[in-house]
Amino acid sequence: MSLKNIVAVSGEQGLFRLVSNKNNGLILSNLDTDKVQFFSMRTYQFTPLETVGIYTMTDTIELIDIFIKMRDSGNEMPEATNKTKNSILMDYFETILPDYDRDKVHGGDVKKVLKWYHKAIEHNLLLENDEEE
Repeated sequence: MSLKNIVAVSGEQGLFRLVSNKNNGLILSNLDTDKVQFFSMRTYQFTPLETVGIYTMTDTIELIDIFIKMRDSGNEMPEATNKTKNSILMDYFETILPDYDRDKVHGGDVKKVLKWYHKAIEHNLLLENDEEE
């Protein structure tokens, strides 16, 4: 199970796989369409998912560990749309990670995590061997 080379791009929908990097940007493949495209560092910001962490009261938990908890929990996951109330998202997230830092983790952050989780499941990124864990 790995999020290595998976990138979120500001202003773009979905997730991307890193194909190559250049000194002025990244060449990425869209996971949904397999379209390969160059994204300039001057125009876009990149978030490698393997570097994302969620603040807790004592430490930071890696995104992959949050995804594993979400996958293994039997709790029904709310849909992360623009119309979903933050209180519903935060209540769900509290069941997954009860000690998250409420001052640093906001509804928009949880919405991103849920969207990324659904994309990871859709593209079988969480179905690899559990030996790495």
